Amino acid sequence: MELTSLDFQQARIKQVLFKSRLRSVLYGVREADDALFSVRDNPLGQWIETVIKPRAGSTAAVRELERLLSGTLQTGRQLVTMHQRGQLEEARKGLEQIETYGSRMEDVLRKMEQELV
Repeated sequence: MELTSLDFQQARIKQVLFKSRLRSVLYGVREADDALFSVRDNPLGQWIETVIKPRAGSTAAVRELERLLSGTLQTGRQLVTMHQRGQLEEARKGLEQIETYGSRMEDVLRKMEQELV
């Protein structure tokens, strides 16, 4: 089965979902759980494993996407740790780093979409 623009739109939605969940933790709406920061449990990580890798293999773009996702999750975990230590404003300001990772992921996804669709 070939990749479609819808596949890449799903990846973008999964990225937004993570940012939304992280934001809700940093603003005290929900509790953080380890699954939030697990590549295996992350919806975008699952998408990479089940949708992209079977069709695109382990190309440089796929590896870059995995690296960016890992960095996003690590940074998110650090921000939650800061929040738990009472560094609320610093943790919330750190969401800028998450946005930077998101922008880079969007660039990679756009490039992959142009090459694969």
